[in-house]
Amino acid sequence: MANDASTVFDLVILGGGSGGYAAALRGAQLGLDVALIEKNKLGGTCLHNGCIPTKALLHAGEIADQARESAQFGVKASFEGIDIAGVHKYKDEVVSGLYKGLQGLVASRKVTYIEGEGRLSSPTSVDVNGRRVQGRHVLLATGSVPKSLPGLEIDGNRILSSDHALVLDRVPESAIILGGGVIGVEFASAWKSFGADVTIVEGLKHLVPVEDENSSKLLERAFRKRGIKFNLGTFFQSAEYTENGVKVTLADGKTFEAEVLLVAIGRGPVSQGLGYEEQGVAMDRGYVLVDEYMRTNVETISAVGDLVPTLQLAHVGFAEGILVAERLAGLKTVPIDYDGVPKVTYCHPEVASVGITEAKAKELYGADKVVALKYNLAGNGKSKILKTAGEIKLVQVKDGAVVGVHMVGDRMGEQVGEAQLIYNWEALPAEVAQLIHAHPTQNEALGEAHLALAGKPLHSHD
Repeated sequence: MANDASTVFDLVILGGGSGGYAAALRGAQLGLDVALIEKNKLGGTCLHNGCIPTKALLHAGEIADQARESAQFGVKASFEGIDIAGVHKYKDEVVSGLYKGLQGLVASRKVTYIEGEGRLSSPTSVDVNGRRVQGRHVLLATGSVPKSLPGLEIDGNRILSSDHALVLDRVPESAIILGGGVIGVEFASAWKSFGADVTIVEGLKHLVPVEDENSSKLLERAFRKRGIKFNLGTFFQSAEYTENGVKVTLADGKTFEAEVLLVAIGRGPVSQGLGYEEQGVAMDRGYVLVDEYMRTNVETISAVGDLVPTLQLAHVGFAEGILVAERLAGLKTVPIDYDGVPKVTYCHPEVASVGITEAKAKELYGADKVVALKYNLAGNGKSKILKTAGEIKLVQVKDGAVVGVHMVGDRMGEQVGEAQLIYNWEALPAEVAQLIHAHPTQNEALGEAHLALAGKPLHSHD
């Protein structure tokens, strides 16, 4: 292995996804000499196989729904069908534009970008393309891939991962989606909007099971109204090809048949065969273990993003990467409060939250110390205009701060920014209530909910 000993970088980053490139950009900004190694495309899963392309599909689905439903707004329009090639062209143009912009950013910050498959070769080096890249510190950011179950082979034909679903050359007539988490419900929503017959199979008792139970129930109600079917509380047992599609059998013997099966049970870390264990990096079930400052048990190695057992969200990867860069540059850093990270599921209707659930609050503070308030979007003028239903639920420690904000409804993802400030600044309901929210906006619903929690409701009943 050729060893270019003349160049020792301050930071060598293995993986150019959200966490890796955020660390590279911030590190370079702070004067660190940075090398960034990526085997595929800069931007990683989020830009090319996750956040961005899926949200483009969902927006195309929203346009389809609006065309079908235009008469209720007094607009005469007709829906003629989905041009899937046109949808992919739109999606790919969005991704391509962002990709070019990111490449320009990395170049402008003077980051040394190396395209190739890297492997950790010592606590301070990564081997790539027959070259040994030396660094004073190494950041592992190799991300994740779609998971499957034992005996369930994802073949890209009738049994698909989210990667396959993103480039599918047709709208399936029918689909079974295994998994009712974020990935599952987003594809269910998009495919339903495109005209597919969709059934979700979720082993736990609710869709989006990590959200507050009230949000899950509201989403389930909305999905029933849309004609999206789901089976909850029974785990998957097997899948087999039929003459025209796939048959899924559950643990209780119930069966479902469809043209395709989408396996959406989450994502697992990319860590095997990359030299981590050989260099003594502590791991668990494939994840690299880190402390609150993203440090591994090896002094010169940190890890971020989907590779570590924190929330698998691009914005978490950004934050973790920035934290590492700032720590290495000598800045004072603060550990991430993962409860304070906003979460959004971009199905129709959207589910957004920040903070803890009512159940978790009762567990932490005691049932008698927790107050929960629900504000129905029926009282919100802009939501009425948009014809969206849903609720904002606030969870408060009695006589104290709001510790959870849980929202269901179209465009609720755009409201989670203020909700994040409310949680992270430990705001009291009365403090939010005195802020003036623009009318008519959906954002106003957050203000109205806090008015009600503060004991002075306006457009809601006592």
